[in-house]
Amino acid sequence: MALRFIGIDPDTGQQGSPTVWVDDEERELVIQGWKPDEELLARINGTEWVPGHATGIPACENVTRIPLRMAAIVRQALDDAERAGL
Repeated sequence: MALRFIGIDPDTGQQGSPTVWVDDEERELVIQGWKPDEELLARINGTEWVPGHATGIPACENVTRIPLRMAAIVRQALDDAERAGL
């Protein structure tokens, strides 16, 4: 898997290190973030989704949290992937 490092949370300290990469081969963003707590999972599982979409998180998926201050890093990853024709 060819991962391209894009950026890390600029306020990273001892609390973890949310990070964004682009996987050129799989054509995906790879995001490292904080695990969701039980409260967030309960809120997600109680959310009504768009018609035709089941509620909750399938067993083969998960969610991660990253701070909004990383929006520019996520945009850069998307822009880089688009420029690379992914």
